[in-house]
Amino acid sequence: MTHPTLSQQLAGDDIVVAPGIYDAFSAASAERAGFHSAYLSGASIAYSRFGRPDIGLVSMNEVAETVSTIRERLDLPLIVDADTGFGNALNVQRTVRLFERCGANALQIEDQAMPKRCGHLKGKTLVPPAEVVGKIHAATDARLSEETLIIARTDAIAVEGFSAAMDRAELFVEAGADVLFIEAPQDDDQMKILTKHFKGKVPLLANMVEGGLTPMHDAASLQALGYKLVIFPGGLVRARARMEQDYFASLKSAGWNDPFKDRMLDITQLNDLLGTDQLLQDGEKYDAKNYEGSK
Repeated sequence: MTHPTLSQQLAGDDIVVAPGIYDAFSAASAERAGFHSAYLSGASIAYSRFGRPDIGLVSMNEVAETVSTIRERLDLPLIVDADTGFGNALNVQRTVRLFERCGANALQIEDQAMPKRCGHLKGKTLVPPAEVVGKIHAATDARLSEETLIIARTDAIAVEGFSAAMDRAELFVEAGADVLFIEAPQDDDQMKILTKHFKGKVPLLANMVEGGLTPMHDAASLQALGYKLVIFPGGLVRARARMEQDYFASLKSAGWNDPFKDRMLDITQLNDLLGTDQLLQDGEKYDAKNYEGSK
């Protein structure tokens, strides 16, 4: 499937909706549902791969490996959570180059100090804004393509207050950020101030987290507020967690999957999703029988 680039999508009239994914299987499901971009959530990698919270435990190479496996499977534009850049400005450059080679189309870099944590958890600390400005310059210098977007995120609202977050965001835009992600505005008034202030300067990203600090809105409402991009980073893994609990409870109680079968794909439906028949047909071209007699 051919998709517009993320830059092209952001230049359009409609808000870009990027569901959260964490592996090639979830990315393929998102594409099949009709999405034209996706957000690779570091938190969701931690949840699904390690069964751990989002407290900075996922490494650069683990994210890069995930990007690579997704890119091998499909061409869906990927926004990649690069945490703090995994170190100082030189580490940021290495991260940008590695993720870009693996197939990332946008990298999100934030201003938390290590160990970082989910933007909707308490106890965050920030690095000085000048350090992040340096990282943004380092990131834009390191990228090989101007189509690789740098998304600058600040968690300052929860740590230093709304005014300080606005000041940091201004510095990040001046440093060359392509998209601005001001995490966890606490009410609609703050969201309206942000979108009004930065309108025409830089696209704004909204982060929708069920049970988080920011009021929940659908995509149309966020577009009306002035946002250009919305991510639902952990929605899928939370849905999966609920489904898994229900599935295992059903299996334990009933002793088989029949009571749950209407909420499952059967093996034929799963293979259809995976593209199994096409892959096997492609493989037949290389069967040994086609090359018998070759020297």
